Amino acid sequence: MRDIATLDIWITIVCLGLGSFGLRFVFLGLIGDRPLPGWVLRHLRYTAVAVLPGLVAPMVVWPPATGGALDLPRMTAACVTILAGLVTRNVLVAIVSGAAALYLMLYLVG
Repeated sequence: MRDIATLDIWITIVCLGLGSFGLRFVFLGLIGDRPLPGWVLRHLRYTAVAVLPGLVAPMVVWPPATGGALDLPRMTAACVTILAGLVTRNVLVAIVSGAAALYLMLYLVG
């Protein structure tokens, strides 16, 4: 394994920090005091809805617990969660039912 010089690490940290600051500054510093157009606000409403599936989907499709292979308990829990969310339109019911399905399937299938 190659040793990384301390200067290289600090250059990387500073560049990532500047990039992160720059991305936030564009929205908050440059256009933060102006009203956004309606079409932008309409699209921003879906950001929170897109984040959770983006975080959960890799854990369902490539779960680390199985070495990245699909398995029945996680796929069943994902399907139950989606179905419960569509039927009840309630996030908490969907989460609880998905968790219950996962633990039940892990108990039954192993």
